Amino acid sequence: MGFRLEGIFPAALLPLLLTMILFLGPLMQLSMDCPCDLADGLKVVLAPRSWARCLTDMRWLRNQVIAPLTEELVFRACMLPMLAPCTGLGPAVFTCPLFFGVAHFHHIFEQLRFRQSSVGSIFLSAGHLIGPVLCHSFCNYMGFPAVCAALEHPQRRPLLAGYALGVGLFLLLLQPLTDPRLYGSLPLCVLLERAGDSEAPLCS
Repeated sequence: MGFRLEGIFPAALLPLLLTMILFLGPLMQLSMDCPCDLADGLKVVLAPRSWARCLTDMRWLRNQVIAPLTEELVFRACMLPMLAPCTGLGPAVFTCPLFFGVAHFHHIFEQLRFRQSSVGSIFLSAGHLIGPVLCHSFCNYMGFPAVCAALEHPQRRPLLAGYALGVGLFLLLLQPLTDPRLYGSLPLCVLLERAGDSEAPLCS
């Protein structure tokens, strides 16, 4: 289910880094539109008072802690290990987001999620729940990329270059940063071996 200590630090850092690279354009847009400089921003982020305010805000707790943890527990840690031995890795990775989408159908008018299959592949590659939870929380914070706003931004060219660079680097780094060898042995491979699918590329 993704609860283990082996490889926990790369499992926490590398998928989050990969997701932040994908969001390079929106992060640039956020920094361009932010009235404060980097030093002031870091002071606000690291201030205990800011964290105390967040931890007493039920909406923040729901979006950044409770929803990512419970949803990844259900749709990644519980559902993927059950689906993979029956359907194989590929179909399991692409089936879970369908269940996730149905469960979030009431958000249809909100600009929400576009990265669910990549989060599923992160869980399969790392065998840890912490990576998908952190990526989910980060994506909840960032929201859906405001591409229309970027097209009308005063600094449109560098911003759009940042969007394109982020997507390009994400695609380039997806395979090396989700290499299962970075994260130790995978419990999911034991399930696949029991189901007679030990030849899966993830486990070879």
